[in-house]
Amino acid sequence: MKIKLLPNRYFSFLFSISCFTFLSSCQSNPKRSSGHAQSLNNSVKIGILHSLSGTMAISEVSLRDVVLMAVDEINAKGGVLGKKIEPIIKDPASDWDLFADKAKELLSEDQVAAVFGCWTSVSRKSVLPVFEQLNGLLFYPVQYEGEECSKNIIYTGATPNQQLLPAAEYLMSDAGGAYHKFYLLGTDYVFPHTANKILKAFLKSKGIPDANIIEEYTPFHHQDYQNIVSKIKKFAASDKACVLSTINGDSNVPFYKEFANQGMSAATCPIMAFSVAEDELRSMDTEFLVGHLAAWNYFESVKSEENTQFVKAFKAFCVNKNLPGGKRRVTDDPITWAYTGVYLWAKAAEKAGSFEVDKVRNALFGLDFNSPDGLVKMDLRNQHLAKPVMIGEIKPDGQFDIIWKSDGLVSPEPWSPLTSHGKGCDWVDHEGTYSTF
Repeated sequence: MKIKLLPNRYFSFLFSISCFTFLSSCQSNPKRSSGHAQSLNNSVKIGILHSLSGTMAISEVSLRDVVLMAVDEINAKGGVLGKKIEPIIKDPASDWDLFADKAKELLSEDQVAAVFGCWTSVSRKSVLPVFEQLNGLLFYPVQYEGEECSKNIIYTGATPNQQLLPAAEYLMSDAGGAYHKFYLLGTDYVFPHTANKILKAFLKSKGIPDANIIEEYTPFHHQDYQNIVSKIKKFAASDKACVLSTINGDSNVPFYKEFANQGMSAATCPIMAFSVAEDELRSMDTEFLVGHLAAWNYFESVKSEENTQFVKAFKAFCVNKNLPGGKRRVTDDPITWAYTGVYLWAKAAEKAGSFEVDKVRNALFGLDFNSPDGLVKMDLRNQHLAKPVMIGEIKPDGQFDIIWKSDGLVSPEPWSPLTSHGKGCDWVDHEGTYSTF
């Protein structure tokens, strides 16, 4: 059989087409172009990155739940830019390295438009390089230590001047008890260490001597507080003392229990907590917690129509989805800012007319939202949220009596002038962190 040979130019043409197709399909940029958000068909993907197991599940499970509630609400109203939101959930299991791996999956494989997640600062620090490298957008809902100004993080939680410092100042005031001895107790990681560095600088600036400040740390999931409470008891015996607590996760349960077991109370030595809210109190015996304090920017007991509707909606959502706790579930500060973050993202995307990260980020500057806490507003320059500051006293039912509130919204200070004098955060006129000198 005679075989007819094709001309060489034909094979050259096929080879050229094949190479072009192969290179086009394989070409990739390690940094996603301006938030390469995929909105396939009639949906847009977002990521939820919270620990659903491990030591931080006590706090983070509810953040997943409220983000899903916000998604349902927005989808019921038509979605964002005509597209329904499709949540992709990852469980980093309280493993800080796993947070980074899961973040990369969400951005690279799932191609989400934004991620809502993290609680601890070490988890946020773990994922930060991933978001900056891949140009993703993380909405971070928990109070933190400041000293950070990332282009790829929207900080809806509090900066030190929106929680730590007002709390310390309140305790030093006549209304707060005029305390002048402070035991700084925290979990051994970045937030408590940096928070206490700022708190110590503040206390010393107010005339509190070094001898009246003790600083101590315990590991995550620490359970035995007998020796530490004994030291606090001795410290408080001679003069008016209080505890500033940055203990995180399930370690709060044995700490408060041991505090009561040794006869300590809010009357003898009040605890001002920065990481204990209504959701953590659900799993604690509140009989021994009455009178102790917490500083936040929201409490479930806030009196407003918006908050009443929010609390009712969250309880109903938990019942309808058969979530543990059902109608006994509560709202708290991080829950509120996780919820607010989803609405801020949706509102910014609508304003930008796009899901692209850079366009959404720019649309967030100065954006306001009528949250369960009232009207709050994104800063005009630094990707943090201006909001009120509150101090609450624990009641027998696990709720808080709001005993102090700031006058209006408090603007965020990512870099504290107490420990980072001369530094500012500005993504409009500067490239993030800059010198104010």
